[in-house]
Amino acid sequence: MMDKFLNDQQDPKAIEKVYSRLVDLLAQDEEIIYIATQKKPLVNLLPDCVAITNKRLFFFTPANLGLSIKFVDFVWKDVVDVFTKEEIIGAIFSAKTVNGAEMGVDYLPKVQARKLYQYAQERKEAEREARRQRDLEEKRASSGAMHIDNPSNVAFQPFSGAFQQPQQPVQLPQPVQEPVTIHLPPTPEPAKIEQKPDELTQKLTKLKTLFENGLISQEEYNQKKLELLSDL
Repeated sequence: MMDKFLNDQQDPKAIEKVYSRLVDLLAQDEEIIYIATQKKPLVNLLPDCVAITNKRLFFFTPANLGLSIKFVDFVWKDVVDVFTKEEIIGAIFSAKTVNGAEMGVDYLPKVQARKLYQYAQERKEAEREARRQRDLEEKRASSGAMHIDNPSNVAFQPFSGAFQQPQQPVQLPQPVQEPVTIHLPPTPEPAKIEQKPDELTQKLTKLKTLFENGLISQEEYNQKKLELLSDL
Protein backbone atom coordinates (compact mmCIF):
# COMPACT_ATOMS: atom_id res chain seq x y z
CA MET A 1 0.00 0.00 0.00
CA MET A 2 2.87 2.41 0.73
CA ASP A 3 4.65 1.73 -2.57
CA LYS A 4 2.46 4.14 -4.54
CA PHE A 5 3.71 7.00 -2.34
CA LEU A 6 7.38 6.32 -3.17
CA ASN A 7 7.34 7.28 -6.86
CA ASP A 8 8.61 10.88 -6.51
CA GLN A 9 11.80 10.61 -4.44
CA GLN A 10 9.96 10.36 -1.10
CA ASP A 11 11.95 9.29 1.96
CA PRO A 12 10.89 5.65 2.59
CA LYS A 13 11.42 5.82 6.38
CA ALA A 14 9.42 9.06 6.66
CA ILE A 15 6.64 7.62 4.48
CA GLU A 16 6.47 4.49 6.63
CA LYS A 17 6.21 6.47 9.86
CA VAL A 18 3.63 8.94 8.50
CA TYR A 19 1.59 6.25 6.73
CA SER A 20 1.25 4.08 9.86
CA ARG A 21 0.09 7.10 11.84
CA LEU A 22 -2.16 8.40 9.08
CA VAL A 23 -4.05 5.13 8.67
CA ASP A 24 -5.16 5.35 12.30
CA LEU A 25 -6.46 8.90 11.73
CA LEU A 26 -8.59 8.22 8.67
CA ALA A 27 -12.33 8.67 9.00
CA GLN A 28 -14.96 6.60 7.23
CA ASP A 29 -14.71 6.83 3.41
CA GLU A 30 -11.46 8.82 3.74
CA GLU A 31 -8.63 7.86 1.38
CA ILE A 32 -4.98 8.93 1.17
CA ILE A 33 -4.25 10.67 -2.14
CA TYR A 34 -0.61 11.78 -1.83
CA ILE A 35 2.25 12.09 0.68
CA ALA A 36 5.21 14.44 0.23
CA THR A 37 8.40 14.39 2.34
CA GLN A 38 10.86 17.17 3.06
CA LYS A 39 14.40 16.79 1.69
CA LYS A 40 16.95 19.16 3.20
CA PRO A 41 20.28 19.57 1.41
CA LEU A 42 22.52 18.46 4.31
CA VAL A 43 21.04 16.43 7.16
CA ASN A 44 17.55 15.05 6.60
CA LEU A 45 17.09 12.72 9.57
CA LEU A 46 13.73 14.17 10.70
CA PRO A 47 11.86 15.41 7.60
CA ASP A 48 8.49 17.15 7.76
CA CYS A 49 5.71 15.65 5.66
CA VAL A 50 2.49 16.77 3.96
CA ALA A 51 -0.39 14.39 3.25
CA ILE A 52 -3.55 14.92 1.24
CA THR A 53 -6.72 12.89 1.60
CA ASN A 54 -10.10 13.33 -0.04
CA LYS A 55 -11.33 15.05 3.12
CA ARG A 56 -8.35 16.72 4.82
CA LEU A 57 -4.92 18.30 4.48
CA PHE A 58 -2.27 17.10 6.99
CA PHE A 59 1.03 18.60 8.10
CA PHE A 60 3.32 16.21 10.05
CA THR A 61 6.33 17.30 12.15
CA PRO A 62 8.60 14.85 14.02
CA ALA A 63 9.11 15.45 17.76
CA ASN A 64 11.20 13.96 20.58
CA LEU A 65 14.13 13.23 18.26
CA GLY A 66 11.91 11.31 15.89
CA LEU A 67 10.33 9.10 18.54
CA SER A 68 6.93 10.73 18.00
CA ILE A 69 5.27 12.80 15.34
CA LYS A 70 2.88 15.73 15.66
CA PHE A 71 0.29 16.68 13.07
CA VAL A 72 -2.12 19.47 12.18
CA ASP A 73 -5.07 18.83 9.88
CA PHE A 74 -7.62 21.03 8.05
CA VAL A 75 -10.83 19.96 6.35
CA TRP A 76 -11.02 21.20 2.76
CA LYS A 77 -13.95 23.53 3.37
CA ASP A 78 -11.74 25.48 5.81
CA VAL A 79 -8.83 25.81 3.35
CA VAL A 80 -9.02 29.22 1.65
CA ASP A 81 -6.09 28.75 -0.71
CA VAL A 82 -2.89 26.78 -1.31
CA PHE A 83 0.44 28.08 -2.59
CA THR A 84 3.69 26.69 -3.97
CA LYS A 85 6.96 28.51 -4.59
CA GLU A 86 9.95 26.92 -6.28
CA GLU A 87 13.39 28.01 -5.14
CA ILE A 88 16.96 27.09 -6.11
CA ILE A 89 16.90 24.10 -3.78
CA GLY A 90 13.47 22.54 -3.49
CA ALA A 91 10.10 24.23 -3.19
CA ILE A 92 7.71 25.52 -0.53
CA PHE A 93 4.11 24.33 -0.17
CA SER A 94 1.75 26.25 2.14
CA ALA A 95 -1.97 26.56 2.84
CA LYS A 96 -4.10 29.35 4.31
CA THR A 97 -7.29 28.68 6.29
CA VAL A 98 -10.47 30.64 6.91
CA ASN A 99 -9.37 31.72 10.40
CA GLY A 100 -6.12 33.19 9.06
CA ALA A 101 -3.83 30.31 10.05
CA GLU A 102 -1.06 29.40 7.62
CA MET A 103 1.01 26.21 7.54
CA GLY A 104 3.83 25.27 5.20
CA VAL A 105 6.77 22.97 4.53
CA ASP A 106 9.99 24.01 2.79
CA TYR A 107 12.72 22.01 1.03
CA LEU A 108 10.21 19.77 -0.73
CA PRO A 109 11.34 18.19 -4.00
CA LYS A 110 9.81 20.29 -6.76
CA VAL A 111 7.93 17.39 -8.31
CA GLN A 112 6.31 16.62 -4.95
CA ALA A 113 5.37 20.28 -4.36
CA ARG A 114 3.77 20.46 -7.81
CA LYS A 115 1.69 17.33 -7.20
CA LEU A 116 0.64 18.60 -3.76
CA TYR A 117 -0.56 21.80 -5.39
CA GLN A 118 -2.34 19.91 -8.18
CA TYR A 119 -4.18 17.52 -5.84
CA ALA A 120 -5.01 20.31 -3.40
CA GLN A 121 -6.60 22.40 -6.16
CA GLU A 122 -8.63 19.40 -7.30
CA ARG A 123 -9.92 18.80 -3.76
CA LYS A 124 -10.75 22.49 -3.30
CA GLU A 125 -12.68 22.48 -6.59
CA ALA A 126 -14.54 19.32 -5.54
CA GLU A 127 -15.42 20.97 -2.22
CA ARG A 128 -16.72 24.09 -4.01
CA GLU A 129 -18.90 21.95 -6.28
CA ALA A 130 -20.25 19.97 -3.31
CA ARG A 131 -21.04 23.22 -1.51
CA ARG A 132 -22.82 24.55 -4.62
CA GLN A 133 -24.92 21.38 -4.85
CA ARG A 134 -25.86 21.66 -1.17
CA ASP A 135 -26.94 25.27 -1.67
CA LEU A 136 -29.07 24.29 -4.69
CA GLU A 137 -30.76 21.50 -2.75
CA GLU A 138 -31.54 23.85 0.12
CA LYS A 139 -33.04 26.39 -2.29
CA ARG A 140 -35.15 23.70 -3.98
CA ALA A 141 -36.37 22.46 -0.60
CA SER A 142 -37.31 25.96 0.52
CA SER A 143 -39.04 26.87 -2.78
CA GLY A 144 -40.98 23.58 -2.88
CA ALA A 145 -42.89 24.31 0.31
CA MET A 146 -46.54 25.37 -0.22
CA HIS A 147 -47.95 28.28 1.73
CA ILE A 148 -51.74 28.76 1.96
CA ASP A 149 -52.50 32.16 3.44
CA ASN A 150 -56.25 31.68 3.87
CA PRO A 151 -57.49 28.06 3.66
CA SER A 152 -61.13 29.16 3.90
CA ASN A 153 -60.93 30.68 0.40
CA VAL A 154 -60.03 27.34 -1.21
CA ALA A 155 -63.09 25.69 -2.74
CA PHE A 156 -63.28 21.91 -3.15
CA GLN A 157 -65.72 20.20 -5.48
CA PRO A 158 -66.50 16.49 -5.88
CA PHE A 159 -64.52 14.64 -8.54
CA SER A 160 -66.56 14.10 -11.73
CA GLY A 161 -64.04 12.48 -14.03
CA ALA A 162 -62.15 15.62 -14.95
CA PHE A 163 -60.32 18.20 -12.98
CA GLN A 164 -62.48 21.21 -12.25
CA GLN A 165 -61.20 24.58 -11.34
CA PRO A 166 -62.59 25.89 -8.06
CA GLN A 167 -65.45 28.25 -8.67
CA GLN A 168 -65.11 31.80 -7.57
CA PRO A 169 -67.54 32.77 -4.80
CA VAL A 170 -70.61 34.64 -6.11
CA GLN A 171 -70.64 38.25 -5.07
CA LEU A 172 -74.24 39.39 -4.33
CA PRO A 173 -75.03 43.05 -4.90
CA GLN A 174 -75.27 44.93 -1.69
CA PRO A 175 -78.44 46.99 -1.20
CA VAL A 176 -77.85 50.70 -1.46
CA GLN A 177 -79.01 52.47 1.64
CA GLU A 178 -80.38 55.96 1.09
CA PRO A 179 -79.32 58.53 3.61
CA VAL A 180 -81.99 59.35 6.21
CA THR A 181 -82.54 63.04 6.86
CA ILE A 182 -83.79 63.98 10.30
CA HIS A 183 -85.46 67.38 10.57
CA LEU A 184 -85.10 68.97 13.94
CA PRO A 185 -87.24 71.91 15.04
CA PRO A 186 -85.44 75.22 14.96
CA THR A 187 -83.86 76.22 18.18
CA PRO A 188 -85.78 79.14 19.64
CA GLU A 189 -83.76 82.20 20.26
CA PRO A 190 -83.38 83.07 23.89
CA ALA A 191 -86.02 85.49 25.01
CA LYS A 192 -84.78 88.91 25.66
CA ILE A 193 -85.48 89.82 29.21
CA GLU A 194 -85.71 93.47 29.83
CA GLN A 195 -84.22 94.36 33.10
CA LYS A 196 -85.11 97.52 34.77
CA PRO A 197 -82.41 99.24 36.67
CA ASP A 198 -82.88 98.87 40.41
CA GLU A 199 -83.52 101.82 42.73
CA LEU A 200 -79.99 101.94 44.17
CA THR A 201 -78.43 102.11 40.70
CA GLN A 202 -80.75 104.94 39.77
CA LYS A 203 -79.86 106.89 42.90
CA LEU A 204 -76.11 106.38 42.33
CA THR A 205 -76.43 107.48 38.70
CA LYS A 206 -78.40 110.57 39.70
CA LEU A 207 -75.88 111.38 42.46
CA LYS A 208 -73.00 111.17 40.00
CA THR A 209 -74.84 113.43 37.56
CA LEU A 210 -75.27 116.06 40.27
CA PHE A 211 -71.56 115.89 41.10
CA GLU A 212 -70.50 116.15 37.46
CA ASN A 213 -72.76 119.16 36.94
CA GLY A 214 -71.22 120.93 39.95
CA LEU A 215 -74.39 120.95 41.94
CA ILE A 216 -72.75 119.16 44.89
CA SER A 217 -69.20 119.10 46.16
CA GLN A 218 -66.84 116.16 46.25
CA GLU A 219 -67.31 115.81 49.99
CA GLU A 220 -71.07 115.79 49.68
CA TYR A 221 -70.86 113.23 46.82
CA ASN A 222 -68.71 110.86 48.87
CA GLN A 223 -70.84 111.18 51.98
CA LYS A 224 -74.12 110.59 50.12
CA LYS A 225 -72.62 107.65 48.24
CA LEU A 226 -71.55 106.01 51.50
CA GLU A 227 -75.04 106.45 52.89
CA LEU A 228 -76.60 104.75 49.87
CA LEU A 229 -74.16 101.83 49.94
CA SER A 230 -74.58 101.34 53.68
CA ASP A 231 -78.20 100.40 53.10
CA LEU A 232 -77.15 97.24 51.21
